[in-house]
Amino acid sequence: MLKSKIISITSIILALVCFAVFETQQESKKYVLKILTPTKIEIDLNNNGITDLGETICIPEIETLTATLSQDQSSLTKSLGISKIDGIKLGYLTDNFASNILNGKKVKLKFLKQKNQNCKFADIYVNNESYREKLKHEGLAFSNKKPILEKIYKNKLSKAQKHELVIFNHRSNKYHKIDCKYGLIANDKVLIRKEYVPKEAVPCKYCHNITSKNNHHDIQNITSKKTYPLSTYSGSIKLILTDSTIQLKPNNKCTSLACKEILTQINNSKESIDIALYGWSSTPEINQALLNAKKRGVKIRVVYDTSQKGYYPDTLSIVNISDKSSTDSKNLLMHNKFMIFDKNRVITGSMNFSNTGFSGFNTNSIIFVNSKEIAEIFEQEFNQMLSGKFHQDKTKIPQKTVYLGSTEITPSFSPKGKTITSNIIPLINGAKSYIYIPAFVITHDEMANALIKKKKNGIDIKIIIDATNVYASRSKIKLLRDAGIKIKVENYAGKMHSKTLIIDDKYLIMGSMNFSNSGENKNDENMLIIKDARLAKYYRGFFEYFWNKIPDKYLKQGIRAEGKHSIGSCSDGIDNNFDGKIDMDDPGCK
Repeated sequence: MLKSKIISITSIILALVCFAVFETQQESKKYVLKILTPTKIEIDLNNNGITDLGETICIPEIETLTATLSQDQSSLTKSLGISKIDGIKLGYLTDNFASNILNGKKVKLKFLKQKNQNCKFADIYVNNESYREKLKHEGLAFSNKKPILEKIYKNKLSKAQKHELVIFNHRSNKYHKIDCKYGLIANDKVLIRKEYVPKEAVPCKYCHNITSKNNHHDIQNITSKKTYPLSTYSGSIKLILTDSTIQLKPNNKCTSLACKEILTQINNSKESIDIALYGWSSTPEINQALLNAKKRGVKIRVVYDTSQKGYYPDTLSIVNISDKSSTDSKNLLMHNKFMIFDKNRVITGSMNFSNTGFSGFNTNSIIFVNSKEIAEIFEQEFNQMLSGKFHQDKTKIPQKTVYLGSTEITPSFSPKGKTITSNIIPLINGAKSYIYIPAFVITHDEMANALIKKKKNGIDIKIIIDATNVYASRSKIKLLRDAGIKIKVENYAGKMHSKTLIIDDKYLIMGSMNFSNSGENKNDENMLIIKDARLAKYYRGFFEYFWNKIPDKYLKQGIRAEGKHSIGSCSDGIDNNFDGKIDMDDPGCK
């Protein structure tokens, strides 16, 4: 009995010791806050979430180059026998490598006694691997101003020299050569590869030697970039996209093809317009068209969300002109965005009826369907909400596939339709070639697991995700990346707001529902499951176009939604990361 007790006590003590060791190891790990240069890193030593005095760590015994334009690297570049420009280009490569290894990571430190007034010297370990040794092995580190690994260094230099880098000024929307004096003095600037410069940006006429006489012609040649057509037809269906890489500021004008289509349908309406909206921002042309329709005797009915009080201040303006309206008092989302015209035509998709939607600032997918049968299905859902039945109080509308020529469309409504479980996961499971997903957020457990399983089976899976949701509490991005799925984080001011899957040049799933538990089981949402090769191939082309515009470094890391590397976000007048600060008031833009 005594022996048994001793064994039990010993086991408990050993468990406590192991736990204490584990806790100590965990506590010894510190977060990387900011990478100043590849050898100078701010680390949160006291775990308070901000950089304090004495929290700058320098890597000992090596030098690297950096693309930080204010850094004097003349001594090192001279010893290496390369130009200042080539030094910056190699520094750009090194900065990206450092960011991929360290950005947002928890690291261990091995301190040296050496220090100065600006730095504590330490080697940094990520997953028990020395960051300093990684820099050496990549040919990016120098000792006594000479390459540590000469052959690898020369390969890296050759690769860097092929990059065409420019200084892009967010505020002026101009781009400059690396050594342009006007680019260097700009406050709101970022160094990027030229192929990532926004389409409408113009070259600095001084550093590009553009005279007023040939200004227009040369600007056209320099800024001409491949864009993607933003609409296509398939029978009685029109698919419309918006592209946040070419519209860097929202406005209250009806500038996007999606807004113009809505304007056309309002103007053509003769009897009724039913609107289900998450939020409304006044766009004068749309507002006036609705007032004109009302004068013609068109009945306007509205169901709307009130859970996000204050975010869409103009919502009541559309409610006030309606003939009948309804909203839900519960703290759940009425997240639909659809309109029904004369009970014959439907517009739906991911676009909110707001200035960021109508102007094309966010990337959205919108579909117009000219079908009485589809309109009748949407009317059933709309009428339930108009009568005061939202969320789980609604009656499930039986899923029905409508055939429009060669196109098959199956509408599904949350929360009764269980769209992810009933429709999306079976299509993921049946994929034969690829699954491409432009999405605002992915947090749904079973959907993530289904994607991982298909990746293991050799299916090509690519995802573009919005920058605001990379580190969301339930985000599946790390899980999916760890499984080998390629995910790029968008780096533009506007949101990647689509909620879409493209599968095998065959299926297109799109609508208002985010890929989340709330989207499937709580909110009022709609999705369309579309079988149409033409539409799927068209959307795949847009996905690949957008994918190629995002730098490959965002395959491994996130990006601040409002910051100098998020193109346009520091001068768009929008609170991109919802922290209450806009443009240059946001820490990321300073």
